Amino acid sequence: MKLSVIIPVYGVEDTLNRCVESVVGQNVDGMEIILIDDGSPDRCPQMCDEWAKMGAAHDACPPSSGSCPKIIVVHKQNGGLSDARNAGLDVATGDFVTFVDSDDFLATGTYSAVMPTARENDITEYPIFRHYGAPWQTVVRPGNTTFSDGRDYWLRGRVYEHSYVCNKIFRRKLFDGVHFPVGKVFEDVATLPLLLRNARRIATVDEGLYYYCMNGQGITVTARGEQLKMLLDAHLTVMRSGQIRGNAPDFDDQWIDDRYYMHVLNIQSDVCELTDLPPTLSLRRVSPLAAGLTKGQRIKALALLLMGMERTCKLNKTLHRWKRPNH
Repeated sequence: MKLSVIIPVYGVEDTLNRCVESVVGQNVDGMEIILIDDGSPDRCPQMCDEWAKMGAAHDACPPSSGSCPKIIVVHKQNGGLSDARNAGLDVATGDFVTFVDSDDFLATGTYSAVMPTARENDITEYPIFRHYGAPWQTVVRPGNTTFSDGRDYWLRGRVYEHSYVCNKIFRRKLFDGVHFPVGKVFEDVATLPLLLRNARRIATVDEGLYYYCMNGQGITVTARGEQLKMLLDAHLTVMRSGQIRGNAPDFDDQWIDDRYYMHVLNIQSDVCELTDLPPTLSLRRVSPLAAGLTKGQRIKALALLLMGMERTCKLNKTLHRWKRPNH
């Protein structure tokens, strides 16, 4: 069963070779690499073509590689990350598909370690080194677990905290009728719930490692109110629409646990602070003693009980103002 690896490329001439080299060296039989040049203004278009030529000549393969992956290049007008990923999905021929950002890279042997599990599941998640290179870098290890319920995976696996598509391998058919939302950021949070609708078996493993590198210009660093509102709206859609189906046949908002609600409340507070828009998250009383809450979430839950939604969001703004130095 073939794996298609989709790599959107834009403005990354300093990191592209490192990224592609790490994928080429994964030693997975029958793998295809799809480089989507998203109208990059630097040398990336030429670099992509050079990789395709090397792949065709088998010059890209390390000596230890069991087989050389096919390298495909698609040149297109700039449309953003979602549009580039969708273009990759349009030409992918693998039974399984995954995504790599071109400023990131993979640990040696990641795909060969994960693929045996991926072949038995619809979605397989493996560890990710988040914000690699930053002082706050952390490794997220999801453990070795199998889920047959998308809601259970979303909540018990707390995948809403690491809903990246880059450290997950998907059965290709899950994307039938599903595309990444063009023109929006935090597109993974909007897309993963749609894939979970039809996923019947989901696995997490401790093998492998994806290096999600720190990027000072990335959306997680530069996001302002308008972008964070897109993230909030994606979570609200999950909460209100029943996008993620579980074993229970009926939908109501009681499936949302306290920890997930407080996670979304943090996003709502930031949106209110940065946009001055009123909150759109429905009020839910959460006990500060609820299991699984972090210290910060317990404080915010207490504020929610005492002051309500709007004043809790305003408190967020006040606390941040106190922490900022005077200029």
